[in-house]
Amino acid sequence: MAFNRKTFRRNRIKMRIRKTVHGSSNRPRMSVYRSNRDIYVQLIDDNAGVTLVSASSAVADIRDKKATKIEKSAMVGKLIAEKAKEAGIDTVVFDRNGYLYHGRVKSLAEAAREGGLIF
Repeated sequence: MAFNRKTFRRNRIKMRIRKTVHGSSNRPRMSVYRSNRDIYVQLIDDNAGVTLVSASSAVADIRDKKATKIEKSAMVGKLIAEKAKEAGIDTVVFDRNGYLYHGRVKSLAEAAREGGLIF
């Protein structure tokens, strides 16, 4: 059986976070997923079990730009803030999904705050 220590550790941290972080329709959960190449973010209503708004660096506008992954994460943060404002969402609960709060995750969060999201 393959055992990946890094994934196991992240899942433990993720479950610890998810015990307390819960999104609703008026204050959705802002969940971040980070792959090796792209970063994805969703605003989720946990009561209804639906995704309200989503954004990622895999969108053609962001993917084609020549920038570092941290800069692209900031672009995604601004994009999710714009989409949330259009949907009438101004406050969220941040779910870093077990990732450490630095680098791409921090860049995305700070850009979303600059874009007007409150968390």
